[in-house]
Amino acid sequence: MAGQGRGWYRGDCHVHSVCSNGGELTPAQLVAGARAAGLDFLATTEHNTAETHGAWSRHVGNDLLVILGQEVATRTGHWLALGIRPGQVLDWRYGVRDDAVDQYLDDVHRVGGLCAAAHPHAPYASGTFMYPYQGFDVVEVWNGQWSSDVPWQADNEAALAEWGRSLAADIHQGRWRPAVGNSDTHLAGQIGRPHTVVLADELSVDAVLAGIRAGQSWIAASDTIELSFTVSAGDHSAGIGEWLKIGDEPAEVRVDVQGVPRGTVSFHTEQGKVYGQSLPGAGSGTVTWRTSTQESVFIRTEVRDVEGRMAALSNPIILG
Repeated sequence: MAGQGRGWYRGDCHVHSVCSNGGELTPAQLVAGARAAGLDFLATTEHNTAETHGAWSRHVGNDLLVILGQEVATRTGHWLALGIRPGQVLDWRYGVRDDAVDQYLDDVHRVGGLCAAAHPHAPYASGTFMYPYQGFDVVEVWNGQWSSDVPWQADNEAALAEWGRSLAADIHQGRWRPAVGNSDTHLAGQIGRPHTVVLADELSVDAVLAGIRAGQSWIAASDTIELSFTVSAGDHSAGIGEWLKIGDEPAEVRVDVQGVPRGTVSFHTEQGKVYGQSLPGAGSGTVTWRTSTQESVFIRTEVRDVEGRMAALSNPIILG
């Protein structure tokens, strides 16, 4: 898959087959669903097993990248191990009181993989994430539809608020954790809702994981939604996950959106929500705003649909 060039790639990094509890789809069905959802990559994340690691090569071609992974379902929260070796299985038989999770995060990092805190506020036993985020690379702030027809749930709202509140302190300390969004697919019609759109040097496991790790990504409810988010000052500009040195001069923030009729674009800084503007009925529009480092060290954007549910959200652009 390598060599397809630098660009934005859409992918779902939390996908289950019949080999996971509650899963009803075969790898072949998941591949077909990923293609129908406009995805460029997916991650296989079965519950505590690598059983399907060898199954994907029979179903994918040059149009879809598969990242090997696992959902590590422990007693006090779940996490995603992405980019692990074929057949590698991380132990899950522990909880937060056992002080054991760090050694398994290290196992993933040693092979170049990435660790994601999964659905931190999932409303079921063992699903709520009780571990500290320290040691994890990213946080899954948007998880899928479960058995509901509603793509944005109360647990997602709680996860986003928690992550958003921590950004300013984490950035000041020089270590912030990007947000990702995944479907947690178990049933037909769920894959890609939502998914993460990643800026990568090429469509390869290493490049995609590097883009996610760097926060050069945004989350979309579906492939019908497009988002461009930049900050410019003088002759310089930066995109999602990047750092822009602007000194004391004002900076222009710009968002271009497609596919969210009568939606609302909002900007968020360490002061909370600082600006909002509606989109036209056609769903395409541009929203601009001005800010400075005196007001915040970062800015991020959210796009909500006409009913107030999330349609897209970005990782921050860092100002300095």
